[in-house]
Formats: sequence, C-alpha cells, structure tokens
Amino acid sequence: MRSVARRHGVDLATVIRWVRRAEGQRLDRADLGDRRPGRRSAINRTGPELEERVLVVRDELKQGVLGEYGARAIHDELIRQQVPAVPTIRTIGRILARWDAVQRGRRKRWPAPPPGWHLPAVGHRRAELDSIDVVEGLAIKDGPAFELLTVVSLHGGLAGVYLSQPSYRAPHVLTACLAHWQAHGCPEFAQFDNDSRFQGPHSHHNVLSRVMRLCLGLGVTPVFVPPHEFGLQAAIEHFNGLWQRKVWQRFGFLSVDAVAEHSARYLAARNAQQAQRREAAPARRPIPADWRLDLQRRPIGQIIFIRRTDSQGTAELLGYRFQVDRHWLFRLVRCTVDLQQHRIDFHALSRRQPACQPLLGQAFHEILNRHFHE
Repeated sequence: MRSVARRHGVDLATVIRWVRRAEGQRLDRADLGDRRPGRRSAINRTGPELEERVLVVRDELKQGVLGEYGARAIHDELIRQQVPAVPTIRTIGRILARWDAVQRGRRKRWPAPPPGWHLPAVGHRRAELDSIDVVEGLAIKDGPAFELLTVVSLHGGLAGVYLSQPSYRAPHVLTACLAHWQAHGCPEFAQFDNDSRFQGPHSHHNVLSRVMRLCLGLGVTPVFVPPHEFGLQAAIEHFNGLWQRKVWQRFGFLSVDAVAEHSARYLAARNAQQAQRREAAPARRPIPADWRLDLQRRPIGQIIFIRRTDSQGTAELLGYRFQVDRHWLFRLVRCTVDLQQHRIDFHALSRRQPACQPLLGQAFHEILNRHFHE
C-alpha cells in the first residue's frame, strides 16, 4: 500500500480507504471516486413513506370539492387523518417543492439601467450632469444651526459642499451654484428636486425661478425630479450620507467655520482621488469672463421635468395638469418644456427598457416673459 501511495502521489490513508471500499468487489464495479463528507441524507429529513403520504393527500385534496391543496390544507388533512408525527406547514412546503409538486413564482430581477438613463445624452455619457441638493437639520452642540448645499457630478464624481448659516434661501442657492460652476465649469444638465428654493413657489403658475434663469443663462438645462423616485437622486443622496459619515459624525466641531475648514480638506482629498474618473467624464464648459446674470432677460432653452402620471394618464408641472397618454398610467414620463417653440414633449420612461423612450404626445404651452421680482 505504501508503494502504491508513493507511485500515485497520494496519502497511505487514501489507499487504505480505497481498498476497504473495494473489498469483496470486482475492481471495475467498485466505487473509487471521492464522496462528499458527511451523511448521504440529512439526519432530520422526513422519511420517504411520510413524503409519499403528503403527495397522496395533495392529489386527493386537488380532486376534492374545495379545491384547496396547499401546504396548510395538507397539514390540516394529515391531522384529521391522525397521521403520527405530522410535519409542519413549512416542511410540507419543502416536500412539495422537492418533488416539483408546486409552482413557485420567482421574481425576475431586471438589470439596473445606466446612471442618468432618464436623459439619453447623460445615459450614453455624452453629457455631464450635476446633482444639487440641500441638507437640513445640522447644528453645533450648544451652538448655531446651519445647512449645506451639496453638488456632485454623475460621471466625474466632482463634489462640492457650501455651508450657509442659519439656512439656505433661493439667493444663497444661486450664489453657491454660480461659485461652483465658476470654479469647475458648467455641465450640460443640472438636476434638482422639487424644493421651492430650486423650482420656485408652487402656489403660482408658469414660475421660472432664479435658479432656472441662472441655468438657462449659462446654457445649462435644469432637470427637476421627484424626491422619492428610486434611483434618480441616488448619486447626490449617496454623497450626502458619505459627507455626514466621514466629516460630520467623525469629529466634534465647536464652530461652523471649523466644519467648513475640515469639509474643504475632505473635498480636496476626495476630488484628488477622483481625478482619473473626472478625466474620463464628459467635458465641462467654462463660464465666459464677461458673462453677467440678468434675471430680467427672457429665458431661452429647455426645462425638463420628470413626473409620474396618475390614474387618468396626466402629469402636473408648472402649476398645470397636462394629458399625457390615457394608456400610460402610474408610469414615469419626461416632460421637456421648450421655451422658444412653446411646446412640451412627453417621452415615456421605463427602467426595464431604458433605451426605449418613445414620444407619447405634445402640448402647446406658452410662458409669457414677465418681470422678475427680486
């Protein structure tokens, strides 16, 4: 046995195990293959007789008057027949599944759409998108409260954090966005939620807020998405949580200036870490040196609203409700407002088919150029 073990490069115990396994058998009939460790069957597995009884009872109940032959009905019938050691309902369900006696619907998991899929140019990485949000509810212990305006680019990962004390208002948002784009350049799209600081007051119709006018004046298309739609705000929400974990929750701060100082160091390190990713992202446009913001100038360009239709196939934007498609109910739709053509285009959006965004309809809608009250 030792010579055989040396010849085949195995342990002596292996040869002994093979000899014992083939003892009394012809070598061509002996099972010399490796076996899985442990018992051939689970020690607590239900016996074959009881499993067969479960299947027989299922067939009987299936032909019965009630037509109920699930695991609970089988369990109750076994108890009624006074079968000893009746298995539990969960065990009966496993027995039925083991013998393919039940059809279990499995959830089909669709692949996630690419980032920025709701905007074709962003989804195909031809354009950059900046997600912008406001973080509220921050306060120094026994000190002042403050808020953050956070910015992060979808493809490049370029981040920015701007503090305001005590809270952000629309003019502060405009100043922070302008400062960020002057430092890093403008993207093709800027995405916000439906906060009135971004979109303007919701009590009036056809409101073009100062943030909209800033974006349109710089050639940036503003995009407004619902705050609770899954995935559309994932980039900025992830960054908000990351900043709070890595900066706000790790250290104790005595003043807002200390928070701003540490946040600036964190952003410098993070943006340096994302340099390679930023180089592969779509290019950003610098702001011309002679550009000036004129809130009274008539806006030109497009504004995009991501909305979900209701039970009538309508979507609400700009204070009005528009008929989109009576067959496209409770579904996402991209509403593109063309300020020059006075037209709204409605495109269907589906996460299962992100590349298919057909035009559902159009609506004529003119926004008059009114005096902007600052």
